[in-house]
Amino acid sequence: MKRISSERLDRLFREASELPMCPGVYIMRSRGGQVIYVGKSRALRSRVSQYFANTEHAVKTERMVSMVDRFDTIICKTEIEALTLENALIKQYEPRYNIKLKDAKSYPYIKISIGDDYPRLTMTRKRGAEKSTEALYFGPYSSAGAVRDIISSMERVFKLPACKHEFPRDIGRVSTCVYDQMGRCCGVCRGDVPPDEYKENMKAVISVLRGDTASARAELEAKMNEFSESLNFEAAARCRDSIAALERLKERQHVVASPEVERDVISYYADPDGICSCATLLVIRGGAVADKQSFEFGAAQLMDENGISGEGGMTEFITMLYAGREYVPREVLVSFAIEDEEAALLSEYLSKRAGYRVTVRTPERGEGKKLALLAYDNARAAAEQYKSRAKSDTAVLVKLAGLLSLEVVPEIIECYDISNLGGEHITAGMITAESGRLKKSAYRLFSVKGSGAPDDYAAMREAVSRRLSHTEWEPMPDLILLDGGAGHVSVIRELLREMSSPIPVFGMVKDDHHKTRALIGEHENEEIGIAREQAVFQFVYKLQEEVHRFTISGMRRAKSKTLKKSSLTSIRGIGDAKAKKLMSHFGTLAALADATADDIAEVDGISADNAKDIYAFLHEGEM
Repeated sequence: MKRISSERLDRLFREASELPMCPGVYIMRSRGGQVIYVGKSRALRSRVSQYFANTEHAVKTERMVSMVDRFDTIICKTEIEALTLENALIKQYEPRYNIKLKDAKSYPYIKISIGDDYPRLTMTRKRGAEKSTEALYFGPYSSAGAVRDIISSMERVFKLPACKHEFPRDIGRVSTCVYDQMGRCCGVCRGDVPPDEYKENMKAVISVLRGDTASARAELEAKMNEFSESLNFEAAARCRDSIAALERLKERQHVVASPEVERDVISYYADPDGICSCATLLVIRGGAVADKQSFEFGAAQLMDENGISGEGGMTEFITMLYAGREYVPREVLVSFAIEDEEAALLSEYLSKRAGYRVTVRTPERGEGKKLALLAYDNARAAAEQYKSRAKSDTAVLVKLAGLLSLEVVPEIIECYDISNLGGEHITAGMITAESGRLKKSAYRLFSVKGSGAPDDYAAMREAVSRRLSHTEWEPMPDLILLDGGAGHVSVIRELLREMSSPIPVFGMVKDDHHKTRALIGEHENEEIGIAREQAVFQFVYKLQEEVHRFTISGMRRAKSKTLKKSSLTSIRGIGDAKAKKLMSHFGTLAALADATADDIAEVDGISADNAKDIYAFLHEGEM
């Protein structure tokens, strides 16, 4: 492994030794100025100096230190201020050696439209800007599948509508649906369930989603008794059925603690070989495991349990984990030893986010200790699965490197393809594979400017040139694969020679049946057969199909946007600005076509005459 030069190490150590002994954030930068790591400390001088002291570090830390050319620091008044700033800077720079969690925006939530007369449960990946009186959100959850299972369970238990009808609009306008006939719905469409009764039922749903099944049962029992006393036996029977279903749901849950327990349990496991590490979150609500999430980290990410001096790693992880979550329980258990100062810091940080007291601690005995061990076992199992996949992926990359006579095993591979519609919408797609696995966050699309007959070679050259000019997209690839033959390879190799870049380039060619046949160099006689190496063949085939899919979909989206815009701007009085407002408001042409002229006129900047013309255009021939 590459080590930092002694001269640079001495310089950095001297600079670190001059830092003050106060809280702050440090920012490690590479020779090109790229931010590669951000950390915080309660004593900057001690913390930063340890990186450059002439001592042995863990492999992951050593790798990061070898790339540091300089560092910046930001002094803070308090450690909690440093922790908050560290989290913000990690989001801003996305450093290579910091842990990376999936953006919370992409996690699914359960949304309840409590502002409606008949609230519904839906899955969403975007938390809207609605006021608290209009919508409630629960989550984020680990997967869309988990959300769908929960929504389905709530609909069955509480006999909520699972159809696509809107209420109260469709009450009396539709025939009784199959869900009602099966006894799986309370039959809102019949008009027998008033909004007040429905909303009381929804209160129990909200209690269950918050993990409080006892309160949900109590609410249902109270309403059942109230309905019975007022001789409303049908409503009482619906409450009775919901109580029975709630008990069945509780029996199916994985109960691991006392019924009143509401905790998050966080564990950590580091592979002894240094291949990976894993953190696991167990969400305990009502004494049962409500959700589980595992976060796997490769060798490049600094996920040491205690960092260098009892700070870093897991503190950073927990901070980032809750930065994107809507709810924090009053108690967070961790399976690993944590210093009192760090536990107090995290407790203070989470308490400020939650608005009430949150405690972070390591349980020593009892029920909490059992939960911590359970979470640890889950983290170890996830890490072992990751390690097994990583070994398999590495073996494929080693074989690929041997076939192509590469000097190094390609950890980062970028693949390019070109798609166009005649001379319009020329789109270049780039996908990235890191350590043998697709990395969708690094995918890129390039809109290539062209006129007349399309030139694939020029388009490919422009795309690769533009990518390599973005030095902030580090690291650069170890291998470039093109969906094309010797001509494409020749053009890109010439470009790389002009840029003094040593990145190897090969083409991915297909046979007459549009299946991956071989890898090819600049000359026809450089064709390298991969069919006999099944694992390599499958890997390259996956890359070629993925870059083709990604590029085609990008070109189609560009085409679709143009068609939408051009169709609307052909209407009298509708220009680009108004067309953009209409599409932003309605989302799709289909939704716009379903709207009335009055609905269209509500869009900012659209007059009543505009609305009539738009409606007439979209409904031409229906009159």
